Amino acid sequence: MHGYSRLGDSTCNKKLIILSSLKSRFDILEFSRCFVYEWQSQTGNKAMTKSKEKHKITEQEVQAASIADLHHRLERELLDSYDEELEMELDDQRFDEIVHASPGDMAAATAKRRQYFRELLRLQGELVKLQDWVAHTGYRMIILFEGRDAAGKGGVIKRITQRLNPRVVRTVALPAPSDREKTQWYFQRYVPHFPAAGEIVLFDRSWYNRAGVERVMGFCSDDDYKEFFRSTPEFERMLVRSGIKLVKYWFSINDDEQHIRFLSRINDPLKQWKLSPMDLQSRVRWEDYTHAKEKMLNKTNISEAPWWVVPGNDKKAARLNCIRHLLSLVPYEDIIHEEVILPERKHNPDYVRHPVPDEMIIPDYYS
Repeated sequence: MHGYSRLGDSTCNKKLIILSSLKSRFDILEFSRCFVYEWQSQTGNKAMTKSKEKHKITEQEVQAASIADLHHRLERELLDSYDEELEMELDDQRFDEIVHASPGDMAAATAKRRQYFRELLRLQGELVKLQDWVAHTGYRMIILFEGRDAAGKGGVIKRITQRLNPRVVRTVALPAPSDREKTQWYFQRYVPHFPAAGEIVLFDRSWYNRAGVERVMGFCSDDDYKEFFRSTPEFERMLVRSGIKLVKYWFSINDDEQHIRFLSRINDPLKQWKLSPMDLQSRVRWEDYTHAKEKMLNKTNISEAPWWVVPGNDKKAARLNCIRHLLSLVPYEDIIHEEVILPERKHNPDYVRHPVPDEMIIPDYYS
């Protein structure tokens, strides 16, 4: 179950999956070179023959138009596909370089980061396989992400969804309830977002707001709070009986780690938007949140949908541990697909591509 995923049986698709095992960008470059050379050895002679017959050009011209250009373009495409994760890691690294002051610490952090990146790619390959199986079988899944503010919920959600199809796997992050929603059945505003067959829904915060922020900040009455604990276990059992797989994660960090992460957000212009007035109050009311969390876990930890606690002080380890645990909860397997063959483009002798007016083209700032 936990090997690399297979998107299809074609040679190209099989090779693309190998990318999840590569150790570095240099491995990716080397892989692309091998891929191009093998591709040419298998298809080059046939392609050259057809091309010469059609266009009456020389062997040297065909070679000049194939190897170097294809190699460069494939290499660039492969690297671009992994730049998003590297960009997110650079964001983490800005803070790591402040914390790891000595060269020895920096070297250890670099080695650990490489190991993290390698394992993340492997797990994301498994998530692609899981997505494929869910879409094929009609499986339905809800994953709740709860926890302390700045505990790493958003980072895990990003890594889970990063390489997946948003039509199969989507994230729901609802704002505070409107005046109208406050008059509805408490769970009503969440229900429209539940998955249909072949879908996974990730809730970044959920109906457990009532047991956390609403209780601590006084946004709900005592009666509402008590009713939540009466209703929630039965509500979740009903979801499970209907065929939905419900997974609940609580991300836990200690006081000092949250303090550091909040200071990082305050001093980082790119992260200041993450710090809300409610987040600041969670620092003041740390102990109140602890009591609320303990009661919530005790009252709503049911066998049909148990709570899973993710230690989050090490954010990279938390991401890997959570994703690997999630994969272990679902009996997914390889789905065999028909080989995908790229059809040839049709060439119409009357085809004319008209130029785009200059005023419609955005300025080229970076080329």
